[in-house]
Amino acid sequence: MVRQVIKIDEEKCNGCGLCVNACHEGAIALVRGKAHLMRDDYCDGLGDCLPSCPTGAISFEQREAAAYDEAAVLKAKEEKAAKEKQIQARAMAGGCPGSRMMQFDRTSRKPQPSGTEQLQGAVSELSQWPVQIKLAPVNAPYFEGADLLVAADCTAYAYASFHQDFIRGRVTLIGCPKLDDVDYSEKLTEILCRNELRSVTIVRMEVPCCGGLEQAVKTALQNSGKMIPWQVRVISTDGRILS
Repeated sequence: MVRQVIKIDEEKCNGCGLCVNACHEGAIALVRGKAHLMRDDYCDGLGDCLPSCPTGAISFEQREAAAYDEAAVLKAKEEKAAKEKQIQARAMAGGCPGSRMMQFDRTSRKPQPSGTEQLQGAVSELSQWPVQIKLAPVNAPYFEGADLLVAADCTAYAYASFHQDFIRGRVTLIGCPKLDDVDYSEKLTEILCRNELRSVTIVRMEVPCCGGLEQAVKTALQNSGKMIPWQVRVISTDGRILS
């Protein structure tokens, strides 16, 4: 059948991933750093993704396409949710060591100075495991009353004093919206709703694709309905704090 679906211009796409989060049907995914319409029958043709694109890479087109299949979309969402619950259950039950929930006591030692001063024998400020957003449980003791750090995974490599200036005193979650085929806002919303957090700090790189992480956190904050103080810090590719 001929109907209206979205069209993505790869030349204009910067791989930010905002359209992936905006598509409620899961029709769009990042492939090799570019947004792609993965299935015609997942696209309802309403264009919720268009306003989210900062480069104007998404438009409508009339062409031969499979009919929108709402039942298939709902089934895919259910399967995705079930898979995420399995990951969380394994983490809580102490399954794979990579996703097993752990908490570390960093309060019994003298903290190191913050800033760019480098100390010989510097130690980690990480207070919990896992740190990947996809693997983190939605409810854990360390979330209660915590200051949450949501960081792009490149930031810790770019900024020299990341542990001292950002991880210290916070529960840390990391991710990359350009590489992970997942809507972080859903998981983050659940974490915010199930736990009483004191604040949220977003640390992202200056590159456009990191905008997807910032947008996911903002969406989660809005969806949670909670008034939680939050801030965004931007790191340059050469390791400086820009804002």
